[in-house]
Amino acid sequence: MGERQNMNENEKYPENSHPASTDSTRLPEVLSILPVLDMTLFPRMVLPLLVWQEESKHLVDDAMGKDRIIGLTVSKKKETAGPHEAGDLYTVGTAAMILRMAQSDEKGIQILVQGLSRFRIIEYIKEKPYLRAKIEPLTDTVVKDLEVDALMNNLVGLFKNVLELSPYLPKELGALVKSIEEPGILADLIASSLNLSKEEKQLILETVDVKKRLQKVNNLINRELQILRLGQKIQSQVKQDIDKSQREYYLRQQLKTIKEELGEKDERSLEVEEYRAKIEKKGLPEEAKKEAERELNRLARMHPSSSEYTVAATYLDWLTVLPWNESTKDNLDVKKAQKVLDDDHYGLQKVKKRILEYLAVRKLKSDTKGPILCFAGPPGTGKTSLGRSIARAMGRKFHRVSLGGVRDEAEIRGHRRTYVGALPGRIIQGIRRAGSNNPLFMLDEIDKLGADFRGDPSSALLEVLDPEQNFSYSDHYLDVPFDLSKVMFITTANRLDTVPPALRDRMEVLELLGYSDEEKIKIAKRFLIPRQREAHGLTSDLIKFSTASIKVIISGYTREAGLRNLEREIASVCRGVAREVAEGKKDLTRIKINDIQKFLGPVRFYSEAGMRTATPGVVTGLAWTPTGGELLFIEATKMNGKQSLTMTGQLGDVMKESATAALSYIRSNAKALGIPADFFAKHDIHIHVPAGGIPKDGPSAGVAMLTALISMLKQKPVIKDLAMTGEITLRGQVLPVGGVKEKVLAAHRGGIKTIILPEWNKKDMEDVPKNVRKSLHFHFVDKMGDVLKLAFTG
Repeated sequence: MGERQNMNENEKYPENSHPASTDSTRLPEVLSILPVLDMTLFPRMVLPLLVWQEESKHLVDDAMGKDRIIGLTVSKKKETAGPHEAGDLYTVGTAAMILRMAQSDEKGIQILVQGLSRFRIIEYIKEKPYLRAKIEPLTDTVVKDLEVDALMNNLVGLFKNVLELSPYLPKELGALVKSIEEPGILADLIASSLNLSKEEKQLILETVDVKKRLQKVNNLINRELQILRLGQKIQSQVKQDIDKSQREYYLRQQLKTIKEELGEKDERSLEVEEYRAKIEKKGLPEEAKKEAERELNRLARMHPSSSEYTVAATYLDWLTVLPWNESTKDNLDVKKAQKVLDDDHYGLQKVKKRILEYLAVRKLKSDTKGPILCFAGPPGTGKTSLGRSIARAMGRKFHRVSLGGVRDEAEIRGHRRTYVGALPGRIIQGIRRAGSNNPLFMLDEIDKLGADFRGDPSSALLEVLDPEQNFSYSDHYLDVPFDLSKVMFITTANRLDTVPPALRDRMEVLELLGYSDEEKIKIAKRFLIPRQREAHGLTSDLIKFSTASIKVIISGYTREAGLRNLEREIASVCRGVAREVAEGKKDLTRIKINDIQKFLGPVRFYSEAGMRTATPGVVTGLAWTPTGGELLFIEATKMNGKQSLTMTGQLGDVMKESATAALSYIRSNAKALGIPADFFAKHDIHIHVPAGGIPKDGPSAGVAMLTALISMLKQKPVIKDLAMTGEITLRGQVLPVGGVKEKVLAAHRGGIKTIILPEWNKKDMEDVPKNVRKSLHFHFVDKMGDVLKLAFTG
């Protein structure tokens, strides 16, 4: 039932110089109570109100027919919805006389009321149709003394300052305030004029002691004055900044006019025109051109000192420097390309064959999309250098990006322009550096991508490496499509199990499985020795390696699938010869077998297969690692005990399961194998795989473990220089394994002469070099019975 104010600030006061006197007015004991919102009427003050609720209209009509006196109390509620109850209103209010009443256009009644005196509600006696309450009048308690005079003078002075700073108060109030001699009226008038909350005004209304009322109003006006002064200070600073900006703008406009008169142009106009010319000349795709023109129009409206100006200019730089239409012409001469590949790399026939096939198809169909190849293999097998060679053979630009340790998705897709210092991702940056839209792009070490709270880079690569999507690749920074379908992507990896399946599915995997000793000798002669000779300032007249010495370095000082360690050892020999030359030696140094130890020290690796397998219970297995194949020695022994199987050597769960399966096969076939049926009941068995500091796992050692157990139980050693690999079942079947080429090459390096492989792996022999196949004797088996016959009888 709350009513609202409808007035100007001037309307609080009567037209004469003093508020009307109401001392002679006697208040009735019962008043009709009109609740009001967000306003407080003080005695002697005049206030217009808009009455719009039906209950309130009824109250006003009844009052106009009687003595016109009503009680105004402030509502504690914040909204006008619903009728007011007794608990919603403050208990102290102001009795008021209705001076005038008129109909309003807003379907309400406008009334003008004048405050008579304060009152306190004793009790409510009626709630319908409107509130009526028994009241008691409140009379001001006035004690005129020097303190009251001082408070009044201070209040008048402070109010004068408020009038000077406040835009919402009429200046005539100053003269009115000075003319008031009664302290209570002065406090009420100033309190009603200040910008106070309804709670603060209610507190003043409830203060009957005039001295305390003056003190409270003094505190409130001091706070109001501080707020006004602070606002004026802020306004002054803002005005100074605006004046400074206007002055700078005026001077710049004058400078612009002077330059135009002289026939000169300002730097900003020149830069905008330069960008516009670049956009026209570049021949951007429709969407990119539209975005460039939109950004250029923004740039033309900005001031060069603005931070946004630099952001927009950098973005336009990227758009106008990217090779949207610039391509290099492919070398489609297949024979010439083959010669380049053969000159740079020895072997690797599968990879070369695939590249030459792509060139042949390009020659027949020019719009063929670039292949997405993945070179997978051990370190040092020439994956990265092969990418450079392919680019040279095709006549394309080459760009390499190392992905090892990249964990942020924005490294691939770029940052959005809202970030400070934002840049495109590595893909777009690489295209810019290459200067053509069809470079050979090498993504190195793709198996070493990481992922954290900043995103998954491997997921961002899904669009890059998909020919069906990358024709409209969208970088977060550019925010316009860029065609990557002409780019030839080549990725490299040491292992594929860490590459997400969705990403691996988008790539054509070509395995570089390592080199045989004969291949390493040829590569050393053709590439490594000449390169290291040149790197150390030597010539062919000062140093020469014999074939036998290279072979000794390979077998005695390196144990790897690739070539990095071999090149390091050759470099060590070259450094030793370089020192001798620097000390005065001028004749040719021929590196022979006997000279190797002088430069490289004692032999580090030697064949131990024959020596170790001469003991019963020891068998040579073959293992695959990310760096190539390795020989794996399986040792088994027994001791008195009761049915215990111990396995050591950092074996994984799969390898332990293979050992358990081997023991179960022996126990179930003990009679056929010629082993006592109760051997396990009286003995404990221990299986150990040396090199305990290296974790090992996988099923391919199952055949070797079973053979080692049979050898130990029969106390019969396996034949000399034999190695084996294969997974076993409880029924004695031999299942195929992976990494056959790496394992065979490891056996060849280790001096093995005979290898037992699963029958199903015979198809993998085509990957093994012919000279290695000729130097080894292979047996392909599908049952454990055949393995045991070959292991003990040859």
